[in-house]
Amino acid sequence: LFLDSSDAVELPIKFIPRYAGCYHCQILLKSSCDVRVFEIECVVNTDHAEAELEFLTPAYQAVIQDIPISNTSSQDWKLEAILEGQGFYGPPQINVGQGETALYPLMFKPIAEC
Repeated sequence: LFLDSSDAVELPIKFIPRYAGCYHCQILLKSSCDVRVFEIECVVNTDHAEAELEFLTPAYQAVIQDIPISNTSSQDWKLEAILEGQGFYGPPQINVGQGETALYPLMFKPIAEC
C-alpha cells in the first residue's frame, strides 16, 4: 500500500523529557478496518558543553587529568573516546553506570617543546 501526500495524516506529539536518556514509546492507532502499532525511541542529550584544559609539563613528562563524566540518565552508558592531537592518550572506551560518575584519565605526553 503506497500513500501519496494527499493521503498523509500528521500526528503531532509533544515530548517533554525530565532527564537525558533513551525513552521508548508505543503508539496504537485503531480504526474500524486497521490496527497499527508504532514504536518510537527518543534519545535526549544534555545541552552541549564546552571545556578547555591547559596542560603544562616538561617535554617527555606525562601529565594526567581525570575528567569526570556524570551519567544522570536511567541507562548505563558505553562511551567511545576519539582523541585528536599529538601526545594525547586515553582509553578508547569508558563505561558509566546509571546515576554514577566515572573519571576519564586523559594523558598528555609531549615528545618535544610545544
